[in-house]
Amino acid sequence: MKIPHPPPDYNHLGRSVAESGVEYLRRLLDDSIGPTPGGHYLHWDELRHKTPPKGFSHEDWWFAVKSARRLLYKSLPLWDKLGHPFRFVLVDPILSRLHGIDRDASGQIRLGAPIANPETRNTYLVSSLVEEAITSSQLEGASTTRQVAKEMLRQGRRPRDKSEQMICNNFQAMRSISERIHEPLTPEMILDLHRVLTQDTLDDPSAAGRLRHPREHIQVVDHRDNRILHIPPTAHELPERMDLLCRFANETDGGPFVHPIIRAILLHFALAYDHPFVDGNGRVARALFYWSALSRGYWLLEFISISRVLKQAPAQYSRSYLFTETDDSDVTYFIIHQLTVIAKAIDQLHAYLGRKAEERHETESLLRSSTQLQAAFNHRQLALIRHALRSPGTHYTIEGHRQSHKVVYQTARTDLLGLVELGILIKQKMGRAFVFLASPSLQDRLGNL
Repeated sequence: MKIPHPPPDYNHLGRSVAESGVEYLRRLLDDSIGPTPGGHYLHWDELRHKTPPKGFSHEDWWFAVKSARRLLYKSLPLWDKLGHPFRFVLVDPILSRLHGIDRDASGQIRLGAPIANPETRNTYLVSSLVEEAITSSQLEGASTTRQVAKEMLRQGRRPRDKSEQMICNNFQAMRSISERIHEPLTPEMILDLHRVLTQDTLDDPSAAGRLRHPREHIQVVDHRDNRILHIPPTAHELPERMDLLCRFANETDGGPFVHPIIRAILLHFALAYDHPFVDGNGRVARALFYWSALSRGYWLLEFISISRVLKQAPAQYSRSYLFTETDDSDVTYFIIHQLTVIAKAIDQLHAYLGRKAEERHETESLLRSSTQLQAAFNHRQLALIRHALRSPGTHYTIEGHRQSHKVVYQTARTDLLGLVELGILIKQKMGRAFVFLASPSLQDRLGNL
């Protein structure tokens, strides 16, 4: 990845502009040149390719933009490697995206969706956790296909290799987060989260659940060309920086107000910036985002996968870090990128729920003529039937059904055996266990029952 061109020195630009006279400076700092040229929070590396306002050079244009931002900077109690505070600007692109997330993620969902129904929400929650576990692990190098990974998690099968172990660990960590949202964040909690996420996946097993040692020199490298993208703070700084991170995470009053979603994003940023572990930093950082957002009441975010969106454009993810590091620790770039990712993930959730609603409607239309079936099936069995209609040949297990719907073993067993009795599923022996397959004539069976 190409390192962004760092902006010209602001003080040097100021002296140069001053030499052009008061009138020139007045025109340059006119209100029409604000912090977001064209509505975008541009880095110098982007702005230098745009057409500047008539009569000004790119350098003078940048000076005007930067001056507008400096007036609005909000400093944070988080520090870069040089001891300078990270800072950001509450520009319109941020306010607009925050409004959308506040509307969609903390109140009533816009759709009359099953995730708002206590009886069916667990099915959708497990699906979301599976997706986040897979894609977050793939961002860190896991190579297992989504289909194989989904079958492993849903069937409760033991991981066969390192990639599957990464995904299994991520799934367990994501499930545990919702159980800890009422606890304050502590260094011990972060270390425990890292231990769960990296169990049986590290070259040095002793590195799980501990900070990196001074002898463990860590660099963030673009593996395509071995270019060094980031050198994190030294190991001896990490305990203090982690304490600072936890204080910031737990702060609810007494300091400058930081919107809960921005706070969650900044936890993500700061953990990844510090890179306190030999491996697994990205997974821990994204997990902290979920912990923070859920702990502040943004319940819908438990059903989205930010890693899925990040995986679609990983270069933009890395670039937002580089923009921050090359422009006076201005974390606005990363905040805007992550807010865009969250908005896309929410849109994908709504599209997914729309598809599910349509599939449910088709299935219900198919079952509408049978009073017996309407009375016989519960929502878990209907979910399995819908899946079987879409995915012929799928093997189902009692353990997989239990995991998918968060029910006890006996309930899952009763569900599947009930479908066998109706001819919807076929029970077969595979090794020492039983598996269940959809009847080859499933649609005909539904039509005839």
